[in-house]
Amino acid sequence: MVFASSCSQAQPVSSGNVTLNLSLQEGLTPGDNLQQKLDFMEANGVVGIELGGGNLSGRVGEIQQALKGRNIKVSAICAGFKGFILSENPEIRKQCMDTMKEIIAAAGEVGSTGVIIVPAFNNQVPVLPHTMETRNFLCEQFTEMGNYAAEHGTTVIFEPLNRRECFYLRQVADAASICRDINNKGVRCMGDFWHMTWEETSDMGAFISAGEYLQHVHVASRKRRIMPGEDGEADNYIDGFKGLKMIGYNKYVSFECGCEGDRKVVLPAALKLLREQWEKA
Repeated sequence: MVFASSCSQAQPVSSGNVTLNLSLQEGLTPGDNLQQKLDFMEANGVVGIELGGGNLSGRVGEIQQALKGRNIKVSAICAGFKGFILSENPEIRKQCMDTMKEIIAAAGEVGSTGVIIVPAFNNQVPVLPHTMETRNFLCEQFTEMGNYAAEHGTTVIFEPLNRRECFYLRQVADAASICRDINNKGVRCMGDFWHMTWEETSDMGAFISAGEYLQHVHVASRKRRIMPGEDGEADNYIDGFKGLKMIGYNKYVSFECGCEGDRKVVLPAALKLLREQWEKA
């Protein structure tokens, strides 16, 4: 299956030494199988694919083969682990560590930039209290996880969420400060424009606060978490893009969102919108 692109550019947009590397989550991309999805990405100048962590170890060969000869690499791996690291239950914490390590090893094999993790969602209870002791414990756990990731040529990536989803980690600067204190090349953080809409006073400031620790970026529309552009004028990312340029961000901006319209039409339009706003930033 061949997809026609509505975008005039079939390559990433460059601005000075900083390039907009666009990525799509596998499940969001049109196509009946991985090859068709990659065809769509190539036709629209997308250079990254974000995969789910579930059964990633069983798909390593398939993914490696599918990417051969293509200008597409694996960006981040989104979740897929079990348990949660801030559980009061040691067995649930161990389940999180063990399944994360399995995903991390597979992420290294497919050349991913890192594995995304949230320390605890609001619905995950009983959970350790929000104290300095818990923060220190988190740093200990992620030192172990980060060392394992570095050994496999990848990272673990803290994702801050908005307060409706997560109590512990809500701003990019908070995640970056934990990365700084851990001081491990295998531990990094990310920003998500959707969550940042509700928690940050400045997109640009949030990304600048992350600095060298910023490893991944998610993007969605800013009112309903659908495709960029489907919420009209609210979908403005220029301030954040300015911040990415200022810190010399060279990783991926990846779509994590729903879609109201026909994906084969709306998605290329969204890619075009982001490229245009990148040029304005």
